[in-house]
Amino acid sequence: MIEAAQFVEAARERGFDWYAGVPCSYLTPFINYVLQDESLHYVSAANEGDAVALIAGVALGGDKKRRGIAMMQNSGLGNAVSPLTSLTWTFRLPQLLIVTWRGQPGVHDEPQHALMGPITPQMLETMEIPWELFPTEADQIGPAFDRATEYMDTTGRPYALVMQKGSVAPYELKKTGLSGVRANAHPASVRRFEGERVTRHDALQKVVANTPKDSTVVLASTGFCGRELYAIDDRENQLYLVGSMGCVTSMALGLALSRPDLTVVALDGDGAALMRMGAFATLGAYGPSNLVHVLLDNGAHESTGGQATVSREVDFASIAAACGYALALDGDDIAVIDRLFEARDVDGVRFARLSIKTGTPADLPRPKITPEDVRARLQQHIGGR
Repeated sequence: MIEAAQFVEAARERGFDWYAGVPCSYLTPFINYVLQDESLHYVSAANEGDAVALIAGVALGGDKKRRGIAMMQNSGLGNAVSPLTSLTWTFRLPQLLIVTWRGQPGVHDEPQHALMGPITPQMLETMEIPWELFPTEADQIGPAFDRATEYMDTTGRPYALVMQKGSVAPYELKKTGLSGVRANAHPASVRRFEGERVTRHDALQKVVANTPKDSTVVLASTGFCGRELYAIDDRENQLYLVGSMGCVTSMALGLALSRPDLTVVALDGDGAALMRMGAFATLGAYGPSNLVHVLLDNGAHESTGGQATVSREVDFASIAAACGYALALDGDDIAVIDRLFEARDVDGVRFARLSIKTGTPADLPRPKITPEDVRARLQQHIGGR
């Protein structure tokens, strides 16, 4: 058994200062220790996939001196499969995973862990994530970090430590609340604008006009959003998600928190937003003023044939306001985009939902630049890895 301080301080020496996750009783000592150190950053994620996406955003904006850890119970691997297989793996965005081993064969546990316990190693191996047991002796910590960081630096992909019961001594939580969470004393009032709905193409052109390359990063959600942005203008300050549906906002949060010198724009869609709506609460709580959330809502899963979503029954702007966003705009007038970017004096995340028409150009191309290359290009542009 090791002390929380032994592992966390060894992690700090190697540049691991960002943590995100969902608690598990096995992780309690770490979370308690990190929460009480103001020089470390811990983000309480709504689910494990959001934690992985957030740490991917930290990796996108940083260098090898800044690393992140996503922590989760092994039951949460199910929530994290999409970003682990189509975000971190595809774009080569490394992070250390600490996965607790509930239901480990031979160790009595609750019935909900009876299947996940035995298949945890197989799941990691199937996702091509190398793993080893979490260190339980002080002299094992350094070598474990050396193996993990060497793999992460060489491949650009995650490495996992699987934590068994009783690996870490208890550490008392002496602090209440969460560091980095904004006080929501004055919730935003939704401002609505009526007008003529425009196409996604028109809306994205307006976004491009408001996102100068030298100071702004634009992360586009998977599907036609990213493809159409690429077709309009393939700029080095843009990244187009492929897969990882719903993860663009958490990834943007990680980038915005770790790179306060940049304005980070998350281009979202209604289907993607509905998939991971818990991220609204996380952005509202932690989101800094350099984060902008644009939701283009056409009421359809257009890239898969136009099947309707339930977005027409959802007031996204009111949800954003209730979750603590500093500004919440809504409407079908394209001027909403200009007003969103003009509002630079607010303390927190800015949000706008723009209702748009369905329809996509018939000759819409797919990006010719690979995910790895678009990531490397962006990092070089912003002075990252």
